Amino acid sequence: MLRKNSVRHISRIADLSGETPASALKNRIEVHKADTWDLSPIFPDDAAWEAEFSDLAGRYEGISSFRGTLGKSAANLATVMEFEKSLDRSTERLAQYAGLRLSEDSSHAASLDRDGRLSSLCSKISEACSWVAPEIQEIQDNTFSSFLSDPALAEWQIPLQRLRRLKPHILSNSEERILSLAMPAIGGHHETFSQLTNVDMTFGTILDDRGREIELTQSSFSSLLQRPDREVRRTAFEKFYAEFAAHRYTLASSLSNSVKADVFLAKSRNYPSALEASLFSDNVPVTVYNNLISAIRSRLPVLHRYYGLRQRVFNLPDLHVYDTYAPMVSAVQSDVSFDDAIEMVLTSLTPLGPEYIETLGRGLRHERWCDRYENKGKRSGAFSYGTYQGPPYILMNYKPDVFSDIYTLAHEAGHSMHTWYSRQAQSFQNYHYPIFLAEVASTFNEILLTEHLLAETRDCAMRAYLINRQIDDLRGTLFRQTMFAEFEKMTHAAEESGAALTLESFRKMYRGLLDLYFGSGVVIDEDLELECLRIPHFYSAFYVYKYATGISAASTLATQVLRTGQTERYFGFLKSGGSRFPIETLSEAGVDMNSPAPVNAALDLFERRVAELEELLGS
Repeated sequence: MLRKNSVRHISRIADLSGETPASALKNRIEVHKADTWDLSPIFPDDAAWEAEFSDLAGRYEGISSFRGTLGKSAANLATVMEFEKSLDRSTERLAQYAGLRLSEDSSHAASLDRDGRLSSLCSKISEACSWVAPEIQEIQDNTFSSFLSDPALAEWQIPLQRLRRLKPHILSNSEERILSLAMPAIGGHHETFSQLTNVDMTFGTILDDRGREIELTQSSFSSLLQRPDREVRRTAFEKFYAEFAAHRYTLASSLSNSVKADVFLAKSRNYPSALEASLFSDNVPVTVYNNLISAIRSRLPVLHRYYGLRQRVFNLPDLHVYDTYAPMVSAVQSDVSFDDAIEMVLTSLTPLGPEYIETLGRGLRHERWCDRYENKGKRSGAFSYGTYQGPPYILMNYKPDVFSDIYTLAHEAGHSMHTWYSRQAQSFQNYHYPIFLAEVASTFNEILLTEHLLAETRDCAMRAYLINRQIDDLRGTLFRQTMFAEFEKMTHAAEESGAALTLESFRKMYRGLLDLYFGSGVVIDEDLELECLRIPHFYSAFYVYKYATGISAASTLATQVLRTGQTERYFGFLKSGGSRFPIETLSEAGVDMNSPAPVNAALDLFERRVAELEELLGS
């Protein structure tokens, strides 16, 4: 019934990592051990994983012996809940190990085989357990209430009450079984997208401004867009999107099927829409989603004002989107080793106290939580992947010359420490916190990092650089993610209305949003319309809005901690796990997400920073 497997958080859309010369990109086997994560706390080796896999495969069918007994007593219900928990704990460990090994090299045959076999077994387990939720829903209300007061179910109060809330959306046993069997096929578009973009697609090489040959990858692309040489930025942009253009029809088909799958599942479970289906589990009102879009749209003029500042500072006749990522303070150079980045992050988090700092420092420096650098076949971007039984691992593709990678480390460390505190305070069944809350912890860390760096510097150029960086972070998290959220809302609404989802319809919808969000002062190259086909989060729809709400809540919490020095409410938030719905958890921490105040406060910060940068740059 849990079937959540892990607490895994993928970093924001843009891969914040730098370029790697084509000749220097290592094979996985060549990477220094100290720079890789240590997976032995999960399983000491592949053989141990296989033993656990075999054990799980041999015992999961035992759950069928409880069928027809759940409504007879609280003790029977508790027994099946514990049995299913044992399956979930094993599945979670197996999935974490298999997922991390596959992330090391997406083309590695043994890792692909392991991941595929686990996926197949999970489908069988899901099918075997598919009767549990419907049978619980069939228990009469008065009987169910009496069960909840029984001491045998004392540890299952929250999961059972949440399950009961799903009663209108739980299908019959036979229908649940069919959906369980169909899920691998229904979700196949995600694997297709991943294999195409991470393995099959190649982008070639380009020459940078110093005449070096750079391998163009999904990781190096963002770094190249930050180069001061406009020709390098333009060439990287055009060559990168040329490869996506070559696969545009396949990608559009994959995205279309992803949207269709979301709508199918929402309709199958009797939700009014795919959006409402997505928000239901977190008990987030649709008004929170819609109000976010409205608030951001109302403040687009200040975003356009910022783009105008960029054009003036760069003294460009016109501003293209590939000009909007390069640092505006070119005199500031970044050359920060990974060890120095750890030190910077830990120092910035000092307000959170010694336990937080010591735990995170030990994990990053000695216990090898983090896989540090890019290698051939490694998954692009960054993520945190924590479980109840294994360390909260971090995947990075760190580049010393990309200052934003320090922020990526702080961001993913926020996820990992959220998992660490949650599992310390909660039972297995209650430690899975929703993504809505996860993005608060991660962006909270970024805000503290910025405040620390600004307080430390007395150099005007560095201050301008940091402010520019925070503006771009807010731009990417508040404005860009909300644009993505609008696109997801539009595509799913189109499918629900019966409109065709084609390459051209995707491009048209996305072009309209690009024009709106960038404004008339930015040139939108036609190739940029294909960006909608390369965003991984679009295959996990209605996720990205949580970045925008998350940074809004995080800004409020960071202000509280920095102004008062009091951390009790923040640690209460970190320890809450999934014991409450996210809006309630944030309310307990002092943030009212039903109010527009947190979003407006973050937008006010953005406007203040733009004004500061205008003054610093004399423009």
